[in-house]
Amino acid sequence: MKRILTIQDISCLGKCSVTVALPVISAMGVETVILPTAVLSTHTMFQNFTVKDLTDQLVPITEHWKSQGIRFDAIYTGYLGSAEEIGLAKRIFSDFRSEDTLIFVDPVMADNGKLYAAFDESYAALNATLCGQADVIVPNITEACFMTGMPYRETYDRAYIEQLMQRLTALGAKVTVITGVSLSEGKTGVMGYDSRNGETFVYQNDRVNASYHGTGDIFSSVCVGGLMRGLPLPKAMELAADYTADTIRATLANPRKPWYGVDFEATLPRLIRALEQAEAEV
Repeated sequence: MKRILTIQDISCLGKCSVTVALPVISAMGVETVILPTAVLSTHTMFQNFTVKDLTDQLVPITEHWKSQGIRFDAIYTGYLGSAEEIGLAKRIFSDFRSEDTLIFVDPVMADNGKLYAAFDESYAALNATLCGQADVIVPNITEACFMTGMPYRETYDRAYIEQLMQRLTALGAKVTVITGVSLSEGKTGVMGYDSRNGETFVYQNDRVNASYHGTGDIFSSVCVGGLMRGLPLPKAMELAADYTADTIRATLANPRKPWYGVDFEATLPRLIRALEQAEAEV
């Protein structure tokens, strides 16, 4: 069984970060080790949430792992709340990376043309250096723009996304996947570029007219889980995009109208079946 280390915060209530990554990747048949950077009572869309920073625990935890000879097949980073945590993530890459370890970075920091309130452009520049050490990065368009210096556009064409991907791989990442890419009316999905062979791949599915917190974490978790199960990146990306859309549709159908996250728990059996089908097709 493959083993993934995921480095991100725990929102005790909220269906994002570790509370998505742990159940989703585990359901895909991959051991999931967590390194929590902070514990929040809820995610940040709630009012008056509490936070306990755990940055000072990252080195003691990882030093203990080193003393036990622990190894990881993949290291997956999500939301990192400070420059110090980015630096520690780089240290963890160095300490635990082997020739076969996949480094997967989701540089969570911005959306809809704006950085999140806690971050500034210097943080974006540091995230770019973290992405430069990765095998696979999965920014959205806004994050890609902040890391490359390209202007953000709400209306764009394929050439614009291709230029973004070229600039991102110039940072050092082997493979760039940009999420939230819409190349035609009523469609959305992802576009990727593999700098090792020059291959570009695109996947579009029907746009679901709803937005929920944590769907980026679902996409990344399924994608890295699929890679650990041996799927080629385009297939893992397709599985992740379809499952993310599936969870949004399932949430919209819930008469209780949940607002703080998607009902991924209800759709995990479908993810497992879709993974088995994808594996059979490879």
